Amino acid sequence: MNELKSKSFWRAVLGELVGMTLFIFLSVAAAIGNRHNSDPDQEVKVSLAFGLSIATLAQSLGHISGAHLNPAVTLGMLVSCQISLVRAALYILAQMLGSSVASGIVYGVRSRNETALGVNSLNGISPMQGMGVEMLATFQLVLCVLAATDKRRRDVAGSVPLAIGLSVALGHLTAISFTGCGINPARSFGPALIMNDFTDHWVYWVGPMSGGVAAAIIYDFLLSPKTDDFPERMRVLVSGPPTDYSINGRDDALVVEMSTKS
Repeated sequence: MNELKSKSFWRAVLGELVGMTLFIFLSVAAAIGNRHNSDPDQEVKVSLAFGLSIATLAQSLGHISGAHLNPAVTLGMLVSCQISLVRAALYILAQMLGSSVASGIVYGVRSRNETALGVNSLNGISPMQGMGVEMLATFQLVLCVLAATDKRRRDVAGSVPLAIGLSVALGHLTAISFTGCGINPARSFGPALIMNDFTDHWVYWVGPMSGGVAAAIIYDFLLSPKTDDFPERMRVLVSGPPTDYSINGRDDALVVEMSTKS
């Protein structure tokens, strides 16, 4: 495909890899680097760490890859026909690899008393209940991403990365007591891989990915329909945006803009 010939495409994939590595290291280290993990303020600390790290990385990498940094967000963008199948697949692979690398680094620097490495687990609820919590928490995140980056809007003020970061923090404040909050499947995958603990791991893929798909369908077809350009969006899904790709060229149309609309 034409996208594969563009250096900016591969820079975007690398951006997802680097961004995910930093995100997992910063957030998981914050989650386990406290001897008083059972104290109530730990949930607030972890939620802020996840939210602020996403906001910072979205500001840093949004112009390169869109800073999805979450397979559920990538899937939502795919269902919204804003990226191609090839880009979505490589983004998700890069995100999983970045999470695994970062989890390995955290494993190497963790305290001797730390045995969980931030592996998500259900807290007194069934897998189906956990899946529902994950789906709804991810739904609000992907809805926020789609609405905040909608290029048709002229009413968005303030920082888009900060808005998305706050949405991530909100999801954690809501779900962390029930499931550990796995609204990012790649975030759940890295620690589970390093610790070889995949107990109820499907919950942290099915729930978030379902939430991402539901948010894209509801936003694009019910809340803010885009049916007028549906044929063009289907072409994007298969072949990417209609851009003239050069070996050193930029394809800015592919990037989810992370700046305020004016």
